[in-house]
Amino acid sequence: MRTGKQAEGARCVMVVGTSSGAGKSLLATALCRYYARQGLKVAPFKAQNMSNNARVVATPDGRLGEIGSAQYFQALAAGAEPDVRMNPLLLKPEADTRSQVVLLGQVSHELGALPWHERGGRVWPVVAQALDELRASHDVVVIEGAGSPAEINLQHSDIVNLRVARHAGARCLLVTDIDRGGAFAHLYGTWALLPEAERALIRGFVLNKFRGDAALLAPAPQMLARLTGVPVVATVPMVRGHGLPEEDGVFDASPSGGGAAVRVTVAVIAYPRISNLDEFQPLRQVPGVRLVWARHPADCAGADWLVLPGSKATAADLAWLRATGLDRTVAEHAARGGRVLGVCGGLQMLGEALVDPHGIDGNAPGLGLLPLVTVFAPDKTVRRTRTRFGAMQGAWQPLAGVEVDGYEIRHGQTAQHPAMAAKGDIAREVIPGLAWQNPAGNVLGLYLHGLFEDARAMQALFGDGGRSLTSVFDALADLVGRHFDPGVLDALVVP
Repeated sequence: MRTGKQAEGARCVMVVGTSSGAGKSLLATALCRYYARQGLKVAPFKAQNMSNNARVVATPDGRLGEIGSAQYFQALAAGAEPDVRMNPLLLKPEADTRSQVVLLGQVSHELGALPWHERGGRVWPVVAQALDELRASHDVVVIEGAGSPAEINLQHSDIVNLRVARHAGARCLLVTDIDRGGAFAHLYGTWALLPEAERALIRGFVLNKFRGDAALLAPAPQMLARLTGVPVVATVPMVRGHGLPEEDGVFDASPSGGGAAVRVTVAVIAYPRISNLDEFQPLRQVPGVRLVWARHPADCAGADWLVLPGSKATAADLAWLRATGLDRTVAEHAARGGRVLGVCGGLQMLGEALVDPHGIDGNAPGLGLLPLVTVFAPDKTVRRTRTRFGAMQGAWQPLAGVEVDGYEIRHGQTAQHPAMAAKGDIAREVIPGLAWQNPAGNVLGLYLHGLFEDARAMQALFGDGGRSLTSVFDALADLVGRHFDPGVLDALVVP
């Protein structure tokens, strides 16, 4: 069903939601795959994403930059090369009232210094141009909104919801999480708060995360259609273990371990400014592996591995570790010979000290499990990396010689602590400049993100390469194909 590009550019389908967590990202990913399987050239787009889950992608001028992980996966689902124009503005929270601003993949200190309400006018031309360029080179653009389009305190400065839809002439689906309750009120209330011209953009309501007998919903969908003129076009069931990370945080509480008896429990420390938590999602798909998000020492009881993930505020999250007592939990686990893995910010925490001469993150003593020191630098390292583990020992020996692909997003350079090295206390450097082990071999610090997304590393560590992204995307496309009313999805992209 190839429609071809129209004179005004690609046909645009937009997914907006009644709230965060309604399922916009997952539905947009499914639609990217669905339309790509129709033989269409598809690109995802989200004008502004607020997330500390980011990936390294290409920029139009040949450099590397960052976009939100959701758009990265949507691009892969669409069979497209991920591009910073697919998420031109990324906000990475550093504190409750402060975010790092990433524009077209690069950190913008100028925009970061502006008050929130003053950014829209500066950013909108960049957002519109990025969308226009994608439309000019694709058949379909699947657009994801943010939060809710009916946040009436933000409508005057909107650059991510229905202003984007108006600019692109998008046909919109409004999705709600029916599992929360109040779904019909959420849909009606959102629709009612929209200006009349924007209501006309809503082509269908989607009830998402439904559990039970859909026949019991009647007559509510029909009543809602009479009130609004908008039909309920899909009732999508709750999907556990779909294979993609949750966009809005550590929400995935579905059973892990693939239904097999638990043989390894991995506890990931979920500190307040955790970043790139999506890279641990593949662990949920490995038979016999149980993934736990740990916020208290009790959450780590019985864990075989403790993982310190990335952090957007390493010194602050290290202080949180100490305040909760998790620092002692990690130290005791390591002393017993348990496996400890630190990734990026987690690696930095495992060292002896964080040194911040430029005011980037903060000075702090480390946990002292690796004889390393990290110095934060103004320049940010953003790159894709293919490397190979060298000689390994102890618990992490299965990774010896394994080639892995991943990415780096970080401030800071880490090296041996000079005074400790002079006394003979030296960490084993298993990847030059990127990974170190303690002498006992059970503590590993790694700057490379994506270890658990690499089938070779997963095979070495667990004897299972994990579920392929191809199967994940195809299953999502099949899901929407089954649960949308016949002809609805195709009609959205017909001129």
